[in-house]
Amino acid sequence: MVAGNGVTHSERTSEETRKGTSNLFGIQTWVALPEKHEDDDASFEHQPESALPFLEGEGKEVRLILGNAYGEKAPVTNFSEMFYADAVLEAHAKLPMPDNHEDRGVYIVQGSINVAGQEFKSGQMMVFRPGDHMTLEAGPVGARLILLGGETLNGPRHIWWNFVSSSKDKIEAAKQAWIEGDWNHGRFKLPPGDDQEFIPIVEK
Repeated sequence: MVAGNGVTHSERTSEETRKGTSNLFGIQTWVALPEKHEDDDASFEHQPESALPFLEGEGKEVRLILGNAYGEKAPVTNFSEMFYADAVLEAHAKLPMPDNHEDRGVYIVQGSINVAGQEFKSGQMMVFRPGDHMTLEAGPVGARLILLGGETLNGPRHIWWNFVSSSKDKIEAAKQAWIEGDWNHGRFKLPPGDDQEFIPIVEK
């Protein structure tokens, strides 16, 4: 989902589902748009799991979700040079980080890894210096990781509530549009078929 100039969405769980148990797990990731695309129209794209490159071998499984890495390219549209991958490593398996991106990092979802002789555990994230050749080694119970990186942004990004922009003035404009609540003619449209309620802006 590309927010662009502004997007709304609805997350619903059926009453039947709420009565039972659920083991749903996920990671929500926001990727800042380059300035020249911040005011693009909102859009949505779906790619099936089968379309995403999947690499495996030597105790490693890597699914590339966005961008390019390890000689593969994901079909999902992106607006800057990047990579984003889900990796599962068996105990003591080794995985080199892609070295064709300026900024690179890893988030440990489960297990632990060793990097340059140091141990890092679930819930930790590391950001590596540009140009360093890094190899991750899974700990004794293996690891599940999110690998990510890309080109360096040209400047800071600001976040306020649900609004993200390179410009504080643009955030103020979005706040005002949401407060006005003109869902028929204004900047924001509520989701079709689920437009009977919305979350009021939270003043901080």
